[in-house]
Amino acid sequence: PGTPINYTTGTNPIGVAFDGTNIWVTNSGGTTVSKINPNGTAPGAPINYTTGTGPRGVAFDGANIWVTNLGGATVSKINPNVGTPINYTTGLNPVGVVFDGTNIWVTNSGSGTVSKIIP
Repeated sequence: PGTPINYTTGTNPIGVAFDGTNIWVTNSGGTTVSKINPNGTAPGAPINYTTGTGPRGVAFDGANIWVTNLGGATVSKINPNVGTPINYTTGLNPVGVVFDGTNIWVTNSGSGTVSKIIP
């Protein structure tokens, strides 16, 4: 086994996803998601994008990054080329997120519901 290469993120990294090129990490202790370029042997600084409060889950839909915001009852849609999020209201305490090929699904742990978002 090789030696791990450690990359800097924001506070309390928790969720991770791959978009085919970059690694995306939610920083649950703040309001950002970090975009990390995994290529090369020397880790560069991540690019941080603003989300809602307490980002948890992260998913890629082929074009956008989706981040659940536990503290804000929202999910953020981030175009990696633009960076400014569009927030969608969900149930309370959204955590999990997945793309089914057509829609975004979000688990809302605080309200016992699942939200379906049609992008």
